[in-house]
Amino acid sequence: MSENAPKDLTPQQTWQLIGDDPRAILVDIRSSMEFLFVGHPKGAVHVPWIDEPDWTVNPDFVTDIRKLLLGGAICTEDDGCAPVILICRSGKRSLQAGHVLMEAGFNRVFHVGEGFEGDLDENHHRSTQGGWRFHDLPWEQC
Repeated sequence: MSENAPKDLTPQQTWQLIGDDPRAILVDIRSSMEFLFVGHPKGAVHVPWIDEPDWTVNPDFVTDIRKLLLGGAICTEDDGCAPVILICRSGKRSLQAGHVLMEAGFNRVFHVGEGFEGDLDENHHRSTQGGWRFHDLPWEQC
């Protein structure tokens, strides 16, 4: 893993980090429709990386994350930086978005490698072999 790559976490490690560090923020970067109708981790904040109707990268993504941290991006020698954890459907978009955050100067960026729904199985179904929901972690939907 490159030094400028977000650290890959399992859903369980993510849940643990959120419990251990009250500054940690879990950001669901999927589209608005995915966030609302497929469901999302309880307590996750929504900042889309790519969203409808144009399906282009959010030009304000880094700024939106900085606003969420409200100064938490400032790192201290004693406490380090506030962890930013990204989650998408299967871990691909969160990895891309994490690279962009690290290029922008964030240094405690993580992503959920399995995502919310995990990879497709042999029947082209998700949530059957990995992901936040598969591991029965708290989630909700509208």
